[in-house]
Amino acid sequence: MMSPHARRTAAPASRPTCTAAVRCLCRRAGRLHRLGLAAALAAAAALALAAAAPSSGAPAVRAACPARPRQARCYALYAPQATVNAAIAARAAGRPVAPGATTPAGWGATDIEHAYKLPVWRTPPATVAVVDAYSTPHLASDLAVYRTQYGLLACTTATGCLRIVNQHGNPSPLPQPDPAGWGVEETLDVAMVSAACPHCKILVVEASTASFANLAAAEDTAARLGAAAISNSYGARESGFTQAYATAYHHRGHVTVASSGDSGFTAASFPANLATVTAAGGTQLSRASNPRGWTETVWHNPFGASGSGCSAYVAKPSWQHDPHCPGRTAADVAAVAWNIPIYDSSLGKLGPWLSLGGTSASAPLIAGVYALAGNAATATPGYPYAHPGALFDITAGNNDTFTGTGAACGYDYLCVAKQDYDAPTGLGTPHGTAAF
Repeated sequence: MMSPHARRTAAPASRPTCTAAVRCLCRRAGRLHRLGLAAALAAAAALALAAAAPSSGAPAVRAACPARPRQARCYALYAPQATVNAAIAARAAGRPVAPGATTPAGWGATDIEHAYKLPVWRTPPATVAVVDAYSTPHLASDLAVYRTQYGLLACTTATGCLRIVNQHGNPSPLPQPDPAGWGVEETLDVAMVSAACPHCKILVVEASTASFANLAAAEDTAARLGAAAISNSYGARESGFTQAYATAYHHRGHVTVASSGDSGFTAASFPANLATVTAAGGTQLSRASNPRGWTETVWHNPFGASGSGCSAYVAKPSWQHDPHCPGRTAADVAAVAWNIPIYDSSLGKLGPWLSLGGTSASAPLIAGVYALAGNAATATPGYPYAHPGALFDITAGNNDTFTGTGAACGYDYLCVAKQDYDAPTGLGTPHGTAAF
């Protein structure tokens, strides 16, 4: 029987047309339509790193959820923390290890709290949902290790803090695990929600597969079960096919967040292209000797870049006023998307500690900030645009994966970080919760 979502169509708002200012973008969107370049870029990035790894000595970065025809892929990249994992194994075998050798590298929950000035002591009566595909049998125990590592209170299924259901909202039967890596995605999602809002409840809704029909059903379930904010760390190049599921990402009284993608300046990604969604781009975070103590640039390295795009299917929403895209522009805001440690015990010799990257980290983090702010039930799409001063403006870097310079968009804000709004990082990253 056909899913009810398969019969849905996007709102019939006027379809954007190309203008001289965005002609290069429209031409690129056409090429992407023919070539399916979004998936190719992700695969090429992973292959390039794998080839380079022997000479650099670095573990290969892997795409957690490779693209499959007519299915979503998650926007997570990962590599094992080989040195840390070796130290853990040595200690378990009774061999001496150096002090700190088993401490995971990267930006943990405490770093995220400090970098974004988050009032994590708040105890909002909110639930954050993460929508993913397939099941992750080790999720609860691995989350427990992550939260213990960073001094967060336990969040367990026994207490009701963590709830895991299938796409129909039932605790069983859960879907089959996915050997391709959706488990890494799901583990990242709950870790990022924990970092942003440690006292929030977490609802994990597992779609049977990564088909858009099943993910849409899971999305509706997340809203029906009362999640204040719903995170979606997946997507695909926008098309008429994906737009048929747009209504699943519009639930009044619930904030929906989606990753903008990992392929840089390209065709817009669904569902981040929707005007009912907060599109989350990615940054690279570094410590700095400035008043904030941190600095950020557009996430862009040999393995991926924060996604941005000008939608060819979704009209410009009333709250968005950037001049060179006639349709919906992604992203809206951003958060850290590189050098993030998570604990995943399911990967054998590759784990248990991994380094994660991709805008798959940004979406659940932003969803957690919405819940932490306590406004998710009343915040309307475009809420951050009324509060740009409550965000850290990102003004360095670009997401031009073609030339690396910004030439792909004519050095415009569509692929180059600028003062105020730019497409790779939107209005900026959280500075507390006032923009959410």
